[in-house]
Amino acid sequence: MYAVIETGGRQYRVREKETLLVDKLPVEAGQEITIDKVLAVSDGENIKIGTPFVTGAKVTLKAVRHGRGRKIIVFKYKAKKNYRRKKGARRAFTQVFVEKIEEIV
Repeated sequence: MYAVIETGGRQYRVREKETLLVDKLPVEAGQEITIDKVLAVSDGENIKIGTPFVTGAKVTLKAVRHGRGRKIIVFKYKAKKNYRRKKGARRAFTQVFVEKIEEIV
């Protein structure tokens, strides 16, 4: 069984008993989060796609930890004009564990 959820402006395909990294959520580590923005739910043979969300479906997540990703270098330059700008960015994330995918029929 899997579901497609939306959080932080991104979409993730999740399965039960799986961990994944999502954009930072405003919760403490160890707390549970319920996501009701479920775009699709599948039980292996049947798939239910929402318009835009599946009514009655929800996914329960547990926050494991918070962190920051690897640094991404953003380097801009203009050839022969002596223009150079170097910036770095690190994405803040929350690692979550998918506990349960519920679909109310």
